[in-house]
Amino acid sequence: MPSHDLVVIGTGPGGYVCAIRAAQLGMNVAVVEKRATYGGTCLNVGCIPSKALLHASELFDEAGHGFKAFGIEVPAPVLNLPQMLKHKQETVDANVQGVAFLFKKNKITAYRGTGKILAAGKVEVTADDGSKQTLDTKSIVIATGSDVAQLPGVTIDEKTVVSSTGALELAAVPKKLVVIGAGVIGLELGSVWRRLGAEVTVVEFLDRILPGMDLEVAKQAQRLLGRQGIEFKLATKVTGVETSASGAVVSVEPVAGGDKQTIAADIVLVATGRRPYTDGLGLEEAGVVTERGRVIIDDHFATNVPGIYAIGDVVRGPMLAHKGEDEGIAVAEILAGQHGHVNYDVIPAVVYTYPEIASVGKTEEELKSAGIAYKVGKFPFTANGRARANRTTEGFVKVIADATTDRVLGVHILGAGAGEMIHEGVVLMEFTGSSEDLARSCHAHPTMSEAVKEAALAVEGRAIHI
Repeated sequence: MPSHDLVVIGTGPGGYVCAIRAAQLGMNVAVVEKRATYGGTCLNVGCIPSKALLHASELFDEAGHGFKAFGIEVPAPVLNLPQMLKHKQETVDANVQGVAFLFKKNKITAYRGTGKILAAGKVEVTADDGSKQTLDTKSIVIATGSDVAQLPGVTIDEKTVVSSTGALELAAVPKKLVVIGAGVIGLELGSVWRRLGAEVTVVEFLDRILPGMDLEVAKQAQRLLGRQGIEFKLATKVTGVETSASGAVVSVEPVAGGDKQTIAADIVLVATGRRPYTDGLGLEEAGVVTERGRVIIDDHFATNVPGIYAIGDVVRGPMLAHKGEDEGIAVAEILAGQHGHVNYDVIPAVVYTYPEIASVGKTEEELKSAGIAYKVGKFPFTANGRARANRTTEGFVKVIADATTDRVLGVHILGAGAGEMIHEGVVLMEFTGSSEDLARSCHAHPTMSEAVKEAALAVEGRAIHI
């Protein structure tokens, strides 16, 4: 029976980072992975391939509609979708091969197959050919990630009715695409196919897009996406999807009641969220407690069964790759006798539409609900010199600070490059910084990031350029 200090089940961002950090700390580490390649959903069919298509489709759209304003005259661009998908796959291959290299570099043993916890210290691995072997280990980390959440009454066939996985593999641009769900995945993939020529309709049960994000930012983002041609049907529920050889018909009706409608589509994307993936993991038999599908852990990532830990999408908190990575590092350090920690109040979130939407910390709605007095500073990119030069003036930066202490409680950005700029807020908040700290930090000129400083200045009503 192979013996290890640690066995990590799953090699997504949480799992592979946990394994590498544990190996760095001197442990004998093994991973169990059922896919043919490492990296989990994120690297194979999620974050990485979607960003490859988002970037490529943004360039295609810019070439077709934006170059002329810069004095660049080019023929109308022609879409070569197979080449674009080839670029996406090459991006995926490079990333998953990179993880394989890191495993080899750090002397991590990999077992191909499906992992099942038999008991504390015992993991059974079932290979594709049905053969089984049992691993002996001091500690187990569950890092099995999440799967697509099903919509009751709607069958995903990955042909006409697709999940995010199928939406990354469409062989042709659909004439009409209906997206069910106005969250991150729906808006990102809807944006990809809209730029490439599809008519896109987004149907959302709630009366807003991007639930959980700052409402002012979400409303402005919806307006900008609407200008790009995406149609929204909010406060609307899907009651059924019928497919045929010619496509699909989506039945919808207002949540508050009213006339029922149908929407014809070539492709329907179900983007109603994700669920923790623990199927076949043997949690119930091993005595590991779960609640609503998620593994219950304490503040040290330990389950109720000694020696069994869990991280990432299968536990509480946002289903974000970087959250899982930080948890993977933290639990590895705890197992090594160190003091691993994750600050859940300072985990950024990014929506990679155009313009990007980025957020860290509390929203105005959350602070109002908690009864916390706050101040807000905002600065529009229309008043930023670099944004004017780049013709990227859509959006704004919002800094929210405690009304008494001036400690920054949240930063929200809608604009080009927001996913990069948000880390100013992350670092500031990690060290409990104030809006004054940010306002007095020198920013290079001309940069988009100057808008972040100006928003911090605006908290006290002293922005310079508005």
